[in-house]
Amino acid sequence: MVNFKLFNKWDISDIEVQDPGLKGYVSIYSVLVPRNAGRNAKNRFWKSKTHIVERLMNKLQVTGHKGKKHYRTSSHLTGKWNHTYKIVQDTFGILEKQTKENPMKVFVKALENAAPREEITTIEYGGARYPQAVDCSPQRRIDIALRQMTQGAYSKSFGKKKKIHEALADEILFAYNVDQSSQAISKKLELERQADSSR
Repeated sequence: MVNFKLFNKWDISDIEVQDPGLKGYVSIYSVLVPRNAGRNAKNRFWKSKTHIVERLMNKLQVTGHKGKKHYRTSSHLTGKWNHTYKIVQDTFGILEKQTKENPMKVFVKALENAAPREEITTIEYGGARYPQAVDCSPQRRIDIALRQMTQGAYSKSFGKKKKIHEALADEILFAYNVDQSSQAISKKLELERQADSSR
């Protein structure tokens, strides 16, 4: 089997997920262009087979949504996949320049750091509603981390002088260093703090 480099630049053959809970859900395999054009869309759990970089690109294309509500119009994005491809490629270039490490390794570690372990749900008991702490499933942990990373990057670049690839690189770097300047890290800590108080 040919060992392709990601974006024809970075070798990902030695990248491993350290978090045992996420191992089966962060898919890293040899691919030149991370795009499957929806071939894994038959089952909602098949997205764990999709390359993790492609999942980041997919999240970049829908950052204007928060649930079912359009809370920001992303005029930066026209739904063009080539555009998001270029954003991620430039982001990884910045990460390599700043950390002197393989950007894929930095991204995977940042994802592990930003994935929340607990969250809260509302239960109704005797006509009253109470918050209840619940464990977060591995698939959801990755979804939340990717969404917070992309939304944090867009909120820091939307209508500002900072370019989106610079904002995304900062977001990933802060998450890699477990810095609360990252929206993904601050939201994770907030979620876990709420879950801890409603145990």
